[in-house]
Amino acid sequence: MTTVNASGKHHKTDKLPQKITDQLTDTENEQLKVLTNYVYDRLNNDPSGHDWWHIYRVVCLANQIVSQENGDRFIVLLAALVHDVIDDKLVDDPKMAEKALEEELSRVGLSEKQVSAIMAIITNMSYRKSLDHKDHSLSIEGQIVQDADRLDANGAMGVVRTMIYGGHKGHILYDPSKPPRDTMTLEEYKHGSVTTINHLYEKIIHLKDLMNTKTGKKLAEGRHQYLLDFLEEFHAEWDGLR
Repeated sequence: MTTVNASGKHHKTDKLPQKITDQLTDTENEQLKVLTNYVYDRLNNDPSGHDWWHIYRVVCLANQIVSQENGDRFIVLLAALVHDVIDDKLVDDPKMAEKALEEELSRVGLSEKQVSAIMAIITNMSYRKSLDHKDHSLSIEGQIVQDADRLDANGAMGVVRTMIYGGHKGHILYDPSKPPRDTMTLEEYKHGSVTTINHLYEKIIHLKDLMNTKTGKKLAEGRHQYLLDFLEEFHAEWDGLR
């Protein structure tokens, strides 16, 4: 589609909405377009719930949050865009994926400072980083991207993505004799939940309390309530009460 940015100049962009591209310069839009295609080519066919449309939603959420919080919008958008292309759930060699991404970020003309800022965000924002008892402090841009990613793991979308991922990994749906774990080590988390429903209790239900920004916390409230309502309905239907 053709869009008009803040300078009034026309440019062609793909895959991301005009409300995002309108806020960037021509140069930023060209860089965004190239990197969008880079990510799309790698994740479009992902069957685990980490596909292009997950990226699209996280970018849109990050754009909404940064509009209400202080932060570098361009860094936020790019980090949200590329955050999953180095995920060890999706790539065989995360270190090689990191190197390839750094090279691509530099190739499109980002400064060394911009590349470093983006890589610092995406290598420290994952949920599992909160389980290794190390300091993974994030910039305000990183906090915004982390909030956006966690929002897409919550609510209706979070339930759907959990089901997709559980099926992808071959997990059973639910077994009342196998209760969810109250706490997990990093290694336990890496090996996944025993059942798909357990994952909602072991991780997703806690996301509301892990949000960073005021805007993220507000957006998480409604999604969290949807999750609670879903779990109540699920157990009622499981027990044949509804």
